[in-house]
Amino acid sequence: MATARTTGSVPESVTDEEFSRFCDFIYRRTGLFYGQAKRYFIDRRILDHVEKTGCTSVQSYLSLLRFDATGRELEEIVNSLTVNETYFWREEHQFACLATSILPEVVRRKRPGQPVRIWSLPCSTGEEPYSIAIWLLENWPDVDNHNVEIIASDIDTRVLATAREGIYDARSVQKLPAWILDRYFQRLPDDRWRIVESLRGSIEFTRINASDKAQMAAVSDVDVIFCRNMLIYFDDVSRREVAESMFNSLTPGGFVCLGHSESMSRISPLFDVRRFPDAIVYQRPPK
Repeated sequence: MATARTTGSVPESVTDEEFSRFCDFIYRRTGLFYGQAKRYFIDRRILDHVEKTGCTSVQSYLSLLRFDATGRELEEIVNSLTVNETYFWREEHQFACLATSILPEVVRRKRPGQPVRIWSLPCSTGEEPYSIAIWLLENWPDVDNHNVEIIASDIDTRVLATAREGIYDARSVQKLPAWILDRYFQRLPDDRWRIVESLRGSIEFTRINASDKAQMAAVSDVDVIFCRNMLIYFDDVSRREVAESMFNSLTPGGFVCLGHSESMSRISPLFDVRRFPDAIVYQRPPK
């Protein structure tokens, strides 16, 4: 069992009780589930925030976190807990599926003038929603005939700021062909690349906590949701709740794309499994 030791006024460790209380609090507020396997990772971030906030104990920090009416400290600690590993054209077979199979079905149900709405959740630093936009511009023949709206959401305010700025290092763009970089990016010093302004302005970035049903309900009439590798951070109960929220945000006949290691069939019975040539996706049944 861990015990708290202190040097001066700053604690050097987190007790089992404090760890449990912290994880319970984060779970209730965000749906993110952390167990003992993440113990070292979580402990380091708690202690970092104890020091940053000037608290003299983990107990006092937990009190600050719980009673902070502004919500800023919760935002800061959640930002430090989320992992945002991504790059352009990640799992690109799903983008191919979007252009060749999903969207042709979607637009057949549209009335003239209705927008096509695509939601990237979580969007991390923006590589996914920008990838969707670029892929459709290059690979969906019908793109100019429809008003495509791309919404991108994440709980982490820092990654949203990066996404809006649209500046990426060489690792993020390593899978992109040179002609894509030339067409959609501006080269910056130090081998960095910035999305062109017209593309940056075409995507709506918003902060959303996926476990907050009211926040999820604010995004509606969505035709396609990309929710890749987020649900692995939730427990079974939270996964079902998020799946229900996505179901409600979708139009009848709308689709969900999950990560390659995820299966909606193990999470919720609400969706139908659709097997397309490029990918397996999940559909809210049409009316």
